[in-house]
Amino acid sequence: MSEPGNHDWTPDSWRDFSAAQQPDWPDEKELERSLDQVRKFPPLVFAGEARDLTQALAAVSEGQGFLLQAGDCAESFDAFSADSIRDKLKVILQMAVALTYSTGVPTVKVGRIAGQFTKPRSSPIEERNGVELPSFRGDTVNDFAFDADARRPDPTRLVRAYHQSAATLNLIRAFTKGGFADLAKVHAWNLEFVGRSPAGRRYEALAAEIDRALRFMAACGIDLETESHLRQVDFFTAHEALLLDYEEALTRRDSLSGDWYDCSAHLLWIGERTRMIDGAHIEFLAGVENPIGVKLGPTATPDDAVGICERLNPNRRPGRIVLYSRMGADKIDIALPPLIDAVQRSGHPVVWACDPMHGNTFVHSSGYKTRHFDDVMRELRGFFAACRAVGVWPGGVHVELTGEDVTECLGGAEEVLGDQLEQRYETMCDPRLNAQQALDLAFQVAEMLRD
Repeated sequence: MSEPGNHDWTPDSWRDFSAAQQPDWPDEKELERSLDQVRKFPPLVFAGEARDLTQALAAVSEGQGFLLQAGDCAESFDAFSADSIRDKLKVILQMAVALTYSTGVPTVKVGRIAGQFTKPRSSPIEERNGVELPSFRGDTVNDFAFDADARRPDPTRLVRAYHQSAATLNLIRAFTKGGFADLAKVHAWNLEFVGRSPAGRRYEALAAEIDRALRFMAACGIDLETESHLRQVDFFTAHEALLLDYEEALTRRDSLSGDWYDCSAHLLWIGERTRMIDGAHIEFLAGVENPIGVKLGPTATPDDAVGICERLNPNRRPGRIVLYSRMGADKIDIALPPLIDAVQRSGHPVVWACDPMHGNTFVHSSGYKTRHFDDVMRELRGFFAACRAVGVWPGGVHVELTGEDVTECLGGAEEVLGDQLEQRYETMCDPRLNAQQALDLAFQVAEMLRD
């Protein structure tokens, strides 16, 4: 077994390390054929875009911006449509406007999209009524249906995941650069079912203020048609870099800098289950120049947090590392401050962000896995308090959401009750905020930032 840091990094050097959460592919030759196709495909994102995100995150680490990272728990091959991408983007744009207009700092928009197909599992086996099958690991690996053929890991899904990611990115770029994201169309982003909610009405009032501001600027002689910052937005993509065969296949050397970039997404993150400092995931992402995120749960120690920063960013480059706390509402007050304090004292310039979703998941009496909106907000308040106590900028939020009118998370202003979960419970894995809940969260986070 190799020791981290004692060799020259290459895209395949992770293979000398212990790799958790990897599928048990039944046919190595079939896997290699699929990976060989992916290696020959064009990059999904480009090194210059990843550098732009690093620069934006460097400003966030200095308190000059705020990270909004949001999207599906796990993308689906079957639920793929232009409408679903558009509606998800609408919600994220709404949230970003609420944050930016209310706080006066830029919002860095990063979607859990165009690659978030693979999920870690607590067990490699799922049992139902005495039948044991491989767990569903996301559409990149196998199918959600509970039968032996569906749950067989299928490497051809890697190729399909690439093509769907490419199509999704193509549409996102058209929306964000082609006029859809024009601030003059801010009213058009409000989804019909959201508009009837308290958060939707609050958003419409904010949109009216923006309209008045734009008319004032035009009256002052400012040509709004030529102001690109008002007509288009920068939107970046991210996913958990879980499936290392796939990530390696999309890693390319930048022709300008000579550095390696994982061209599957602008930002890659390491989850709570794979953040071992001597593990393959840390080894792989230590060698690419993309911004890297790391999830830190309640078992993380100050030594873990500082050691991960040293391993991934020994040169202390601003904008390189995002640390997401995902402690749970009942644990964040105790677990998070020592981590922030240790990283602060180490001199690492990180972005501190909060994932208030994963630590607050439970199984409702109806049998549905869910989260309560009140717990999500309670963890966010704990995150802001911890940052304030240690004297660091609360740099962002990382949430799972959808543009659909789902009933997966309890609570919210338009309260979802326990007996309503079954009405529109559509997630393949973890419960997501619906658009009303997501917009409500954005307004409450904006108020915390102002305070």
